[in-house]
Amino acid sequence: MVSSSANLSPMMQQYLKTKEQYTDCILFYRLGDFYEMFFEDAQTASKVLDIALTGKDCGLPQRAPMCGIPFHSADGYINKLVASGYKVAIAEQLMDPKLVKGIVPRDVIRVVTPGTNMNTQALDETKNNYIMSIVYMDNAFGIGVCDVSTGEFVTTQMQSNSELADQIYQFAPAEIICNEALSISEINLEEIKNRIHFSISSMPASFYDDAFCKRILMEHFHVASMQALGMEDYENGILACGVLLQYLFDTQKTTLQHISSLKVYTTGMYMLLDTATRRNLELTETLREKQKRGSLLWVLDQTKTAMGARLLRQYIELPLLDKKQIEARLDAVEELVEDFIDREEFREYLAPVYDIERLIGRISYQSANPRDLIAFKNSLEMLPHIKQLLSHKQCSLFADTYKHFDTLEDLYDLISRAICEDPPLSLKDGGIIQNGYDPEVDHLRNAKSQGDQWITNLELQERENTGIKTLKIKFNKVFGYAFEVTNANLNNVPDYFVRKQTLTNGERYTTTKLKELENEVLGAGEKLIAKEYELFCEIRNTIASEVKRIQATAHDLAIIDVFTSLAHVAQKANYVRPKINEKGIIDVKGGRHPVVEKMIHYQSFVENDVFLDNKANRTSIITGPNMAGKSTYMRQVALLTLMAQIGSFVPAQSAQISICDRIFTRVGASDDLSSGQSTFMVEMNEVSNILRNATKDSLIVLDEIGRGTSTFDGMSIAWAVLEYITDQKILGAKTLFATHYHELTELEGILNGVNNYCIAVKEQGDDIVFLRKIVRGGADKSYGIQVAKLAGIPEPVIKRAKELVTQLTDTDIANHAKEIAIKSNEKPKKHINKPDEVDINQLTLFDTVQENDIITEITQLDLDNMTPMDAFHALCKMQSKLKNRI
Repeated sequence: MVSSSANLSPMMQQYLKTKEQYTDCILFYRLGDFYEMFFEDAQTASKVLDIALTGKDCGLPQRAPMCGIPFHSADGYINKLVASGYKVAIAEQLMDPKLVKGIVPRDVIRVVTPGTNMNTQALDETKNNYIMSIVYMDNAFGIGVCDVSTGEFVTTQMQSNSELADQIYQFAPAEIICNEALSISEINLEEIKNRIHFSISSMPASFYDDAFCKRILMEHFHVASMQALGMEDYENGILACGVLLQYLFDTQKTTLQHISSLKVYTTGMYMLLDTATRRNLELTETLREKQKRGSLLWVLDQTKTAMGARLLRQYIELPLLDKKQIEARLDAVEELVEDFIDREEFREYLAPVYDIERLIGRISYQSANPRDLIAFKNSLEMLPHIKQLLSHKQCSLFADTYKHFDTLEDLYDLISRAICEDPPLSLKDGGIIQNGYDPEVDHLRNAKSQGDQWITNLELQERENTGIKTLKIKFNKVFGYAFEVTNANLNNVPDYFVRKQTLTNGERYTTTKLKELENEVLGAGEKLIAKEYELFCEIRNTIASEVKRIQATAHDLAIIDVFTSLAHVAQKANYVRPKINEKGIIDVKGGRHPVVEKMIHYQSFVENDVFLDNKANRTSIITGPNMAGKSTYMRQVALLTLMAQIGSFVPAQSAQISICDRIFTRVGASDDLSSGQSTFMVEMNEVSNILRNATKDSLIVLDEIGRGTSTFDGMSIAWAVLEYITDQKILGAKTLFATHYHELTELEGILNGVNNYCIAVKEQGDDIVFLRKIVRGGADKSYGIQVAKLAGIPEPVIKRAKELVTQLTDTDIANHAKEIAIKSNEKPKKHINKPDEVDINQLTLFDTVQENDIITEITQLDLDNMTPMDAFHALCKMQSKLKNRI
């Protein structure tokens, strides 16, 4: 950057002085109808925005690099820069250039950052746009998290790096600010940044003053102490929130009155979901495509409003731990499931409701336009109808909502009286205020539209009064309006005519009445626009002053929307209400995977049961071939548990769900090349996290532990992990453990609480049919070669694999495993369950071909009229059916 110099033009000196205060931003500098950028800013912006880089003479030996954009289309360019991680400082002209002699005063009116962008085109209405402040001090972390677009503001504290990482993944902030000490903690922000993409910057040490942070929080929230905010024990949280609030004041240049409350929460209030679990269960996005479709949120989200969509996402990410709160939510869902008419009426009235939370944010920012207010009014129109429906509801959640539900009728009435139904988008076009709302506006509007007629009427009146038949009212830009009288008629000019201008052929006069009309008619349009703008700002400020009422109503609407959505899904997909217990029992009959079921359009899905408790059924070892459904089954159990704890009905015939403090999943194989971790290392890191943080009240889902290393190493690790989890003196958590190490099935009867289950499979010669049914007993085969054949592996490879597997199994690893198992535990071995008999006709996902069908087909063949080739084709077709069986 070039330093200020006497050789620089006054404009460039002003630019550099402003730029010195915003060195970390790209400065949009308003010059007439353009925002212009200079020097390094211009070089950066021209590349990111793909616009031409030019130069400008500014008093330097060389032209300064420059680029510019039209100010009226700046939003799109700002969004692109912010999405790329840049901050944009907007320097506006503070006065009308026509009224200023010399250089126009300019200053930055707002800094747009990734976490503070309010532009609706840049935001996903179904997701919050968070900015997070992190403080690391005294070996503890404090965080403050705010969505500037909605006013949501929360804080908490934690001790461990893993907890902080989980919180970052949960909120997925667009921007993080932190103290420099965070860099010496063990948290790897760069690794997290590679996954969720946020901008990060360190704040000056001077910001982290305890007294300063307390003062700014108390002043903003109008409280006398930290106790009033519930933050007296959150020292790091106070620092994080105080710094965040100051950062927002510095960048947004406004009072932030829509940030009206600060919620303190503890991680113990909700089920803590670590990063791997969120990813593996695909709660809000799919693992590979990062899309909503295919996630649990995709299944449950039938909300009608943006507010409801955001709240449902929060519910999914923060399952409850309190049984009373869970039951209250389930009561609300049940009441709406049973009342189809009210549920559909709720959905009908919610459909026209706009995003009130973000509307009031823009209103508070004074950036809302007239159409935003009409959208706000149209939303308020639905509130009385919604409250009327609420009055019918009996459950405690809806009854409480009804008591404080504010229909905001005074604001609806104000906008209805004041704002035109179809106003222009721009505030500078006029046509905003309704007729009859303000007498001055009505008069100016009449002057603008009827001024010419008023002048004509006065001309006719004075022509009759004076008797001067040629009397006319003329207008010029210098003298304005005047009566023009020819020299021949000067003797007839009355005394109240005042000479204004002498002409060659006559004189020009004015009168008191003409002056009055002139004042009214001339500039009526400009005066009207100015008055309408003034009134609009007053109305907007009046609405902004009611921000707490509006936000409370918006939250009530979001709650109603969430539960009508959950009830709609439950009724449509035939979900049932789970019974919640605190006895450690998970007992599901006829459970279904909610996402897979929807993906196949609610067609036949093979239902499965599960029973886990804290005693004899703590751990289920699940064996069976790949692609048979082990992972689907285990994820299904985890998802049903999570759904129950957010207050949702679940896809099952019946379900008893014990409240789990945490759900852990280790599913699938993936490496992390960006951090230099192999598949096996990623697996071991996730297993380590589970073993260190799970409790007896946790639900653990482990899939294929130890597959990333040698057979004996992998099996040994899997074995040891099972022993550790199963031991009630150490952990004793409810666990689903899928494995291809069939030797581990020997642990049933040796380790207390371990039971074997497998995926039922039907063999058809060299082929197999997956029955997708979980049955008691352990599988004795992996069917890997058959699965490889289904995948299309060339026949020579399949043939050679069969030869090798026969030779390799001669070593009989299983016998060795039995000896280890018996030696490790002196208790007598129980009988090992073999797979139960399975009714093929009831278990398959698809229609199967039976021998009787083939016999029937043969008897129906018309052999007398078939050619040898026809017979050959028919025989091939039947043989193919018998081989495939599906």
